Amino acid sequence: MSFFDLAGQNILSPMVLFFVLGTALSLARSDLSIPGSVAKLLSLYLMMSIGFRGGVEVAHHGLSATLAAALAAGVMLSFAIPFVAFALLRGTTRLSVPDAASVAAHYGSISAVTLVAVTSALGQLGIPFEGYMIAVAAAMETPAILSALFLARGGQAQGRGSELVREILLNGAVVMLLGSFLIGVITGDRGQVLLKPFLVDAFPGFLCLFLLDMGLVAGRGLRDERRSLSLRLAAFAIVMPLIGGTCAALLAPWIGLSAGGMAVFITLAASASYIAVPAAMRLALPQANAAIPLTLSLGVTFPFNLLLGIPLYISVARAIGE
Repeated sequence: MSFFDLAGQNILSPMVLFFVLGTALSLARSDLSIPGSVAKLLSLYLMMSIGFRGGVEVAHHGLSATLAAALAAGVMLSFAIPFVAFALLRGTTRLSVPDAASVAAHYGSISAVTLVAVTSALGQLGIPFEGYMIAVAAAMETPAILSALFLARGGQAQGRGSELVREILLNGAVVMLLGSFLIGVITGDRGQVLLKPFLVDAFPGFLCLFLLDMGLVAGRGLRDERRSLSLRLAAFAIVMPLIGGTCAALLAPWIGLSAGGMAVFITLAASASYIAVPAAMRLALPQANAAIPLTLSLGVTFPFNLLLGIPLYISVARAIGE
């Protein structure tokens, strides 16, 4: 299947179309909204489902040297990508050091929702992937935050180290993802049989509702923060995922992942956080403008990855894996 076939199938999937619907309605100033408590519940459900299923896969196949290599590569990429992003931002835009460091942290970390989207796309295509990539995703959440603090020279985060560490380690998305992963490892196939109707069969419907909400949020960001979104910043939000994905694609063959696993790994490196990192940056770099990275990651990068990026990353992974 060619890239254009994958792109067409992905764009016309119910999940992506619900995201497009939410964005269009938000830009048109519709009064449709999803309550914050419901959106949070949907987020927890998605993290629980994907984490648990990943743990079941690990329990089924066992631990391996490939898992250790994938974890090491993921952590290395998460730590290194912010340096590339920071240099690109400082060289092509007028962002201040704190703002550039904050944006760089978002692009070094990963988007759990993009992870959900790529695993869903792989499932629709019947392409298997290593379940332990869920653990790799969790490991890639935080190294970028440390890089951002280094880039900002620590001046904005002095005296708040313990609070920042607590914010990172107890972040709801990370805790739910890892906790569900561990429960899946412990209960294995027996747990999957018990929870299949809830965590597997109902997953596509919950994902559609969640992406509808993400579309509404992205549309609001594009509508309300368009003044802070220059052409160069918008270009960065599309180019940077391609740079991160390329780095992962170069590393992937040496890890020993399947084509599906490589697709997940490339997508993780190409995604940008808008859940875990914003909370950490509020503590670490309070002088940074939080609207800029959120508008870029959720308003530009996430739609790009959802519509075109994921089909591209899957095509590249399949080409590498052949």
